[in-house]
Amino acid sequence: MGYATVQQMADRIAALMESRLNVGGRGLPEKLRRGGRRLPRRVRREAEYLAEVSVLAQNPRVQLMLDDARIAAAYDVCLRHLNGIGAAERFWAAVLGITGSLAFALLVVAGLVIGVLVWRGYL
Repeated sequence: MGYATVQQMADRIAALMESRLNVGGRGLPEKLRRGGRRLPRRVRREAEYLAEVSVLAQNPRVQLMLDDARIAAAYDVCLRHLNGIGAAERFWAAVLGITGSLAFALLVVAGLVIGVLVWRGYL
């Protein structure tokens, strides 16, 4: 497997991370650093391996020692997970995030109002 092929695989995973997980950055290593926590442990480990191999494949001597089957398997695991994240799932994740933030803000405001009422002697 050539350097161009490995680099294309890494670029494809980076593009999917950007579109599906809204992770910014240049290249796969930076995107993993910024948003790797959003991936399951196994997928994150395979994506890190793919990022490492994309750097190692630049050297022609090291390129001959790389395991093509392992690279393909890592790519498949990442691709399968990232393609499974659909628009509906991302929408509901955003809705739940906003709802949780609003609920927390309302609890804080209610606590502050009750605290002020107790402090002023109304309760």
